Order: sequence, then structure tokens, then C-alpha cells
Amino acid sequence: MSSPPLVLVHGLLDSPQVFAGLKRALGEGRQPLLIPALPLRLGRTPVADPAELLGGHIEAAFGSREPIDLLGFSIGGVISRTWIQLLGGYRRTRRFISVGSPQQGTLTALPWPARLFGAIADLKAGSALLERLNGNLDPLRRIECHSFCSALDLAVVPGWRAVLPVGARTMLPVLTHPQLLRDPAAIRPLARELLRP
Repeated sequence: MSSPPLVLVHGLLDSPQVFAGLKRALGEGRQPLLIPALPLRLGRTPVADPAELLGGHIEAAFGSREPIDLLGFSIGGVISRTWIQLLGGYRRTRRFISVGSPQQGTLTALPWPARLFGAIADLKAGSALLERLNGNLDPLRRIECHSFCSALDLAVVPGWRAVLPVGARTMLPVLTHPQLLRDPAAIRPLARELLRP
């Protein structure tokens, strides 16, 4: 049985190129593959806006019904989760993988004012967005979820907050946030998960 299309969602200061190492590890094992470039404007736009754009990219590439697997890195995981839970994406998502994503908020978002940096403010623990997402987990429970994170991640502080409230959790043996998609010790288990039927 072939896997559904795979969608990869990049982080705040990234481009689709951030997934180059993961793409090499996957080879031809996950096709078709969609890696949309989302204009995150250095975190100025609230997460709901790129989540809506993500949905548009998915529908343009694969129509409105074809099931997909979805991986989000860093803020891309919260964008993906927002699309899944609040915009109906759970209806077509088979598997959701969150990588180094502040699903429970991060202390590094605290200094940033919401009026200037809406997306970063959405990542504060207890933000209106995270409270809404955590308030109804039924959409997440309908799909297979897996969180990958690093205990020493300095972008998501503390590192244990980089997990979804449901699903499997894997701690990766890397020291920094960028290594989650660069270090072979992280890429190997991510590729294994993505190549799993």
C-alpha cells in the first residue's frame, strides 16, 4: 500500500531548503512531496494566516479530499496544527509529525509584543491560540500524531514543551534547534517515521 502525499512546513526564519537533508534521506520513498514557501514575515502575521495559506497550497496540489501526511518544523508545527484543528485539516490528515515545535508554548516568545509580532505572541504559553488548540483535542485524536524534540532546544524553552498533547513522543539526541533537521542523529529517525507505511 502506497503512502499518501507528504507535506513539509518550514519554520519562522526558514525556507523550503531547510528540508534538503530530510529530502535526501527520504530519496524517492515519499512522493509526491509538497514543501510550500509560506510568507511568515519574521513572525509579524498571526499563525492563523499562514495556516489558511497552507490549506490553500494543499488543496491546489492535491484537491480537497486526498489524504495527506503532514510534518511541521518549529512554528511550522503550530501552523500545521492550527490548520488541522481549526480549519478542518484533520478530515484529510492521516499522520501529523511535529518537530521541535512549541506546541505548549515557549519562554523565548515572552518578550515579543502581540501588536508587532502576532505569530511569535501566539507561541507564548497560555496564548489565546494555544488555549483554543488545547481546549479541544478531538481533531488530533482522530489522526496519528508523533512529536520529535530535543531537551536542550534553545528556541523552545523548556524543550519538553515541544510536544503535542496526544500521540507518541521521541527525544532526539541533538543539542540545538537547527540540528533537528541537520544532524544525521535526528534525520535518521525522522526519515524512518516518514517511510513507515
